[in-house]
Amino acid sequence: MNTIPSLKEQCAMKIAELRAIATKEANGTAIDDNERTRFNELETELRTLDERLRHAEVVAEYERRMDGQPITGSGDNRHFETECRSYSLVRAMAAQAGLDVDAGREREISRELARRSGRSPEGIFAPTQVFLEQRVMTPSAGGVGITPVDPRPEAYIDILRAAIVIRRLGATVLSNLTGNVEIGRLATSATTGWVADNSALSASDQVHEKVTLAPKHAGGIVEFSRSMLLQSSPDIETLVRRDFAQVLAAAIDRAAILGGGSNEPVGVLTTSGIGDVPGGTNGLAPTYANISALIAAVANSNALGANMAFLTNTKVSGKLRTVLKSATDTSSNFILTSRDHLLDYPYVESNLVPSNIVKGTSGAVCSALIFANSSELLLGYWSELDILVNPYESTAFSKGNIQVRAMSTCDVQLRHPLSFAATKDILTT
Repeated sequence: MNTIPSLKEQCAMKIAELRAIATKEANGTAIDDNERTRFNELETELRTLDERLRHAEVVAEYERRMDGQPITGSGDNRHFETECRSYSLVRAMAAQAGLDVDAGREREISRELARRSGRSPEGIFAPTQVFLEQRVMTPSAGGVGITPVDPRPEAYIDILRAAIVIRRLGATVLSNLTGNVEIGRLATSATTGWVADNSALSASDQVHEKVTLAPKHAGGIVEFSRSMLLQSSPDIETLVRRDFAQVLAAAIDRAAILGGGSNEPVGVLTTSGIGDVPGGTNGLAPTYANISALIAAVANSNALGANMAFLTNTKVSGKLRTVLKSATDTSSNFILTSRDHLLDYPYVESNLVPSNIVKGTSGAVCSALIFANSSELLLGYWSELDILVNPYESTAFSKGNIQVRAMSTCDVQLRHPLSFAATKDILTT
């Protein structure tokens, strides 16, 4: 059987025989005509086996590519991570639209991602590596796509977007999930106690529960022009990447922070059991003591960790920069004096954190402020980006454009809700 292991085994056996003859001669023992003939035969057979082995490895490499097995770097030392960073969203979409482009790398990476996740894409999978650099595309008022007479994509004016923060804060990302994921959690531990001599200990039981992640879907539909997809400019690629990255990542961040809506994951602010610092009917004044209470809520639950940080929006930041730590302090010693630290902890702001929470009958409009061990937030992905092109949608077809649907399948869970504390009552007016 001429499998690669079988061929290598045959080569090893012949090399051993060849070495035995050569060693005998090197040690000063004359070899006879039969041994000399056998040496030449072995040399010829090894050349033949080496050629057969090379051909078998070439076939195996192509079969691997067709089957979507791991790209590990044979031959030219290219690794899967490196290949993913060269993935082109524009080529992937153009190939699906039937345009004459070379999208071999994109198809192979999609097959590998499908193999790893155990599911097939509805269109073509794209790796998250294409979004590791902050890279968007928004059509101008005059039409869809970016095909001006004198293009300047490097100077393209993007819309103003809320900062994407959840991964940056250190959330734990679970990739390539298949079915629902259940993670065991110890809810109540066993107890101990002191007893008198010759007395029995009281029995106690552990209580276990489960944290479950189940697929939930976010996505959107964007229209592109054929002309734009036929362009090979790196700047066009950057614009397309940035828009898909920002739109989907913002939807996932928003769900991770708040969530709880129809078909959404349950986010931090809507998870039952997190530390809560309420603000009463009329909201909560952003005082030094009230913010310290968030830290205390996590610390008192033994939940402080290495990735503790504050997360809020720019309205809260603006307010904290005008509030003194103490009412008797008139020396401009404001609560927030740094751009990225508050009370010695990292401080991150994004306007994906809600700032329009209305308080009961008072009608006060409040913002949220979160203090958390961010690594306790689980972000599970079944499909980070699945792209499906529809060149036949009636409106787009009549203009020669195509529609692209981008979807991500993910879920959010908190490992320990008490690792998170929040108030939704910060008054900023």
